Amino acid sequence: MLKKLIYLLLGAFLFTNSLPLLAKTRVVHVVVALCDNKYQGIVPVPEKIGNGQDPVNNLYWGAAYGVKTFIKKQPNWQLVTSSVNPQKNILERIVFKHKTDDVYLVADAYDGQYIGQTIDDFYQYIGGAKKGSLDIQQKSIDTGGGADLVVYIGHNGLMDFSIARLNLTVPEISDEKTKNLNAQRQAAVFACKSKPYFLPQFERAGIRPAMMTTNFMAPEAYILNALVDSWIKKQSPEQTREAVAQAYAKYQKISVKSAKGLFATQ
Repeated sequence: MLKKLIYLLLGAFLFTNSLPLLAKTRVVHVVVALCDNKYQGIVPVPEKIGNGQDPVNNLYWGAAYGVKTFIKKQPNWQLVTSSVNPQKNILERIVFKHKTDDVYLVADAYDGQYIGQTIDDFYQYIGGAKKGSLDIQQKSIDTGGGADLVVYIGHNGLMDFSIARLNLTVPEISDEKTKNLNAQRQAAVFACKSKPYFLPQFERAGIRPAMMTTNFMAPEAYILNALVDSWIKKQSPEQTREAVAQAYAKYQKISVKSAKGLFATQ
């Protein structure tokens, strides 16, 4: 009897300690609408960083605080691969692997002229549609509608009449499996005043908001880095908001209190 009990306890111990090995690889999928003076209704920025067809120098991609340049410099992330024109109107795709956690960050730079497509893809992804996969480092990771955290970065195109009239929306979700999966996923929008424009779509998708904005702001990569770091640590919504606000305050040189007022998690 004692011998049997020992075997049971040993089996339980081995099973418990093997759980991390069985855990699913988590994926962050970021869609970036490149800043575009010509095709977006924005206050013009310097020409070099406002060319939506040039990811190398773009404000939201190759510039100092753009996604590619900034994340590449962070000690916790390693650039695994980069590809040019992986899909129509996506000018570049990069994939990072977190150095200590089993997390990948996939980021797509969309031609700024096609911000409508960027938003539509984001809607498809948060709705659990357009599921994709990437074979990388001898494993397959889920992207698009299969990603665990989906983030939009760029101009709030829904403020532009030309985009608003397209009536873009999250696809209708009828199956229970997708609803249950979406309830475990999260999404964020780093764009000016994103909460009133995007929250209804989050609710339609049944996905939890990781971060939204309440006013005009700069959607730069230091807040993406803070968000993802907090998400990896599984911090509370308020802790995440605090982390994002601190990052924004640091780089924008404003008070944390003021920065905190720009972000919302519900």
